[in-house]
Amino acid sequence: MKTMLAPSMMCAPIDKLALVLDTFEKCGIEYLHVDVMDGVFVPNLMLGTDYVKQLRKLSRIPLDIHLMITQPEKKISWFAPQPGEFVSVHYESTHDFRGALEAVKACGAKAMAAINPPTAPYVLEPVMDLLDGVLVMTVNPGFAGQKAVPQAITKIAEVRALLKEYGKDDLPIEVDGNCSFEKAPEMRKQGANIIVCGSSSVFVKDRPMEEAIAAFREAVG
Repeated sequence: MKTMLAPSMMCAPIDKLALVLDTFEKCGIEYLHVDVMDGVFVPNLMLGTDYVKQLRKLSRIPLDIHLMITQPEKKISWFAPQPGEFVSVHYESTHDFRGALEAVKACGAKAMAAINPPTAPYVLEPVMDLLDGVLVMTVNPGFAGQKAVPQAITKIAEVRALLKEYGKDDLPIEVDGNCSFEKAPEMRKQGANIIVCGSSSVFVKDRPMEEAIAAFREAVG
């Protein structure tokens, strides 16, 4: 299964956004990971509806919208998800997880279930019929630059085994949280194939972005 990169746009310098997006297109970046935070589900505010809509106008790269918000089933339409885009909703963020995933699919986008480090993979079983992918968090969501939770990394393999059990081993597993040059190869080995890239990979400050992307692709295989 091909390894795909999804740079976290919360790490992209806003004053150089056009240059960053141009570099991503030249380097064949597969998705733009957009972290949406409401200050309630997570203790931070980040990237809203207007940012998402404007980003679509600035780049042809599909969006990978990560909703870290309460009651996402009531708000998904605000982001006008497009065919070909992923929209991740957190199991922990709603009492109507199935309804949230159905709302994503009703927009024509691909529904991805996100689970936090303490959440067991079995919670995915009741919604397996709706899934187009799974996002495994290896940090507690809310802030960039955190250290990965080791048990969350090994959980990637558990998710891959569960998907295989249900005949869905072709679905992507995305991993988000401290996907560094050191950690990402192990995440890939455990079964992740979409890697969210942040401050410890493609946005490192001590090397050109094109060089960092090429080196990271080589590292994760």
